[in-house]
Amino acid sequence: MQRRYIIICLLLLPILAFISCKSAKLSDAIEKHERGEYYDAAQIYRKVYGKTPSEKVYLRGAITFQMGECYRLLNNPNRALGSYINAVRFKYPDSTAYLYQGQMSQMLGKYSDAIKYYNTYLEYVPNSLLAKNGIIGCELAPEWKKNPSYYVVKKMELFNSREGEFSPILIPPDNNQLLITSSRKGVVGEEKSSITGVMNNDFFLVKQDEKGQWLKPEVIESGVNTEFDEGTGSFSSDGSQMYYTYCSQDFDTNRTAEIRLSSRSEAKWNAGTQVEIFKDSTLMASHPAVGPDGYLYFVSDMMGGFGGKDIWRILIADIGVSYPENLGPEINTPADEMFPYMRQDTVLFFSSNGHPGMGGLDIFKAQKDNNDKWRVENLKYPINSSGDDFGITFFALDDSGKESGFFSSNRNDKRGADHIYSFYLPGVYLYIEGWVLNREEEEIKDARIRIVGKDGTNQQLFARSDGTYFLPVTPGVEYVMMGSAPGYLNQRQTLEVPHRDKSETFYVDFYLNSISKPEVIENIFYDFDKATLRPESKNALDTLIMMLEDNPNITIELSAHTDRKGTEEYNINLSQRRAQSVVDYLIRHGIETDRLTAVGYGKTRPQTVTKSIFERYEFLPEGQVLSVDFIETLAPEEQAIADQINRRTEFMVLSTDYGLF
Repeated sequence: MQRRYIIICLLLLPILAFISCKSAKLSDAIEKHERGEYYDAAQIYRKVYGKTPSEKVYLRGAITFQMGECYRLLNNPNRALGSYINAVRFKYPDSTAYLYQGQMSQMLGKYSDAIKYYNTYLEYVPNSLLAKNGIIGCELAPEWKKNPSYYVVKKMELFNSREGEFSPILIPPDNNQLLITSSRKGVVGEEKSSITGVMNNDFFLVKQDEKGQWLKPEVIESGVNTEFDEGTGSFSSDGSQMYYTYCSQDFDTNRTAEIRLSSRSEAKWNAGTQVEIFKDSTLMASHPAVGPDGYLYFVSDMMGGFGGKDIWRILIADIGVSYPENLGPEINTPADEMFPYMRQDTVLFFSSNGHPGMGGLDIFKAQKDNNDKWRVENLKYPINSSGDDFGITFFALDDSGKESGFFSSNRNDKRGADHIYSFYLPGVYLYIEGWVLNREEEEIKDARIRIVGKDGTNQQLFARSDGTYFLPVTPGVEYVMMGSAPGYLNQRQTLEVPHRDKSETFYVDFYLNSISKPEVIENIFYDFDKATLRPESKNALDTLIMMLEDNPNITIELSAHTDRKGTEEYNINLSQRRAQSVVDYLIRHGIETDRLTAVGYGKTRPQTVTKSIFERYEFLPEGQVLSVDFIETLAPEEQAIADQINRRTEFMVLSTDYGLF
């Protein structure tokens, strides 16, 4: 309802030609309509209609059509439908009245009537995607209600008021507070909006008590709320910055809805400042959503879209210096796509009344496939309804085994007011969990995991600051996963998820090799005093092959090292032959010869004790070089361990541009 304030200018048909000298009130209605004051305009249209003589059929049709437009934009489908029916009855010559009759009937759950109206509209506009998708949605909706998804939906009475609230968003990083947008008692403004007929929106905060129980909403402590409209917030990953929609409703200027940014100082949010996505202040930008990929997703009706309001994105770092990118026709339709929410950088949730749905705005999940194309899926009933469903937010995935969150909907509210609903998905949950670390088992900054499934899954997510990640998976699907990070080689892992009758977590860890330092290849074994590889080395060698296949642009030095015993000449010769044995194995298994260099260092490069070596053998100080002099200070059994550590096979990346030039 009040969320529609962002629609400012409509093109009206030239009904001024029908205004007589007695119809000044009609000119008032038209003026307010053009300025977006739909509530006030509708009231005047109703009064003028009642005074218009019945013989002025066309004028009555024009007035009722414009009444329908106001009620449609005010999200009142009952009154809008009645107005459009009257417009058709008075033979108003605009075929979109049939399209809107279909849409309003669909929002009221009158699917058979809606299909008839859509088919009538298709007689006038045979290629209308909106009418065709409307019919598909009307045919699917009864089946979705008959066979609902497993989601459990509950109205959050504690959060809701008579006035309305929408766009819940959990505040990171703890997700134990919820920000909502509402026009309830306590807002800053004192006058009702001429656009919506209700108070302007402000932000309200919902906290939890010490037992984790939600409390009643309270006005957010901030300089963000004003007498104008604020709402639909989104936060940076650490929760320190908030992007939100602001509309001043200053009809004396060309300003429209804009995105603002507020920062938190201790517990208080400061007054927001405009985020200048566009140089032109007349271009609308709203519904911001901060993505984990560094982009700001938002909604605009600017030129270059697909009609209505589209979802766009821009790199946050490039705001003010580059132009936004439209998400394309897989996401956007000739109708409205709004309220984006990025759960992962390849998983987008949004609301649309253009894709096939149950009526009004439905919530959709979009996920990129192997070809980098969006696959759009309706979340179906009971997440969606014949009303408007939008503004979804999720709790972070954890070991609780429950996918849950909140969204907003105006279902079952005769006034069309929005309210907050909770949802959760019970049943069997299967997850992949693990670490992305370096070979010393230390956290890696900016590590990420790409996961591709045979079911079309193609996702990318960032590891948490402690190196962990967590991801839901589907039973019976085989996944290929790639761990990567700046300064490290890629590592591939595979997992075929079995079917289970209870929730289970599968553990897949990544230990990434550095590009800039030698890495020991564990479990390479040779015959005593020879260069012959032993059979138990096969697994380590095959892992090395996989690493080279996953990083096709690197060349490496493959080196072997011996302990302190024997002459230097003998050890150099033995280690060279051992390194060559590994290289020969790799070549026999398809690795290009010119990517490999074998070097035997003998005992000239003793190992330096790393953190992981120290954790296994505390008698070896971290950073200590295992030289002959140092080893001879150790006890005999400790010397044997130090000699074993020095006997090693390593690789070192020489270049990262093989085959690129």
